Amino acid sequence: MVPKYKRVLLKLSGEVFGGPKGSGFDYDVINQIAENIIAIYQLGVEIGIVVGGGNIFRGTRSAPPSMDRVAGDHMGMLATVINGLCLQDALETKGHKTRLMSAIEMHAIAEPYIKRRADRHLEKGRIVIFAGGTGNPFFTTDTAAVLRASEMGAGVVIKATKTDGVYDKDPNLHSDAIRFHQLTYDNVLEKNLRVMDATAIAFCKDNNLPIIVVNIGSENSIPDAICGNDIGTIIS
Repeated sequence: MVPKYKRVLLKLSGEVFGGPKGSGFDYDVINQIAENIIAIYQLGVEIGIVVGGGNIFRGTRSAPPSMDRVAGDHMGMLATVINGLCLQDALETKGHKTRLMSAIEMHAIAEPYIKRRADRHLEKGRIVIFAGGTGNPFFTTDTAAVLRASEMGAGVVIKATKTDGVYDKDPNLHSDAIRFHQLTYDNVLEKNLRVMDATAIAFCKDNNLPIIVVNIGSENSIPDAICGNDIGTIIS
């Protein structure tokens, strides 16, 4: 397999860490995620990863109506750091060097995010995990993913989900749901397909950054996408 991209940004939602339940930690699934990441690494691809925190806390969606939005978003950012530590441990147990970088400074457990330092880690063959979102409330980890991808000069954002691409309706609820093989950024916004939030999609459009949506549970799905095989849904 020959990779199409030299450097990629992998976006993992927090829910994938929770396995079928979507909450807590499913360590068999986390181990499988780590194996998928190692398969990319073995292709000689430089890998940055942005993790969500939805298996622990989903910002304002997990909070009572009375909670301040900023407080809820900060709690969600801290949840991403926990997932980052979990993924780091899974990868390093398998012998792969990683660096966990956080947009919110917490020197005892993660490096502060500095673009030049992250670039250097990637050049040295380390897998870099970006946690803490953008460091600001009101922005999702989808937006953090496309921001880090642009800063790092990644050729593509791989969004790993529980479905094998983007559908016209929820395939878990509708047996006649149709999968899109290719979409434009405008298609996603006009059809309100909820691949990523509108801010992230608009950012990708402005920066000509493609997104490939694949199923994290399918063997070789991410390596196949990186090698340009027809898998999942590509948005460009």
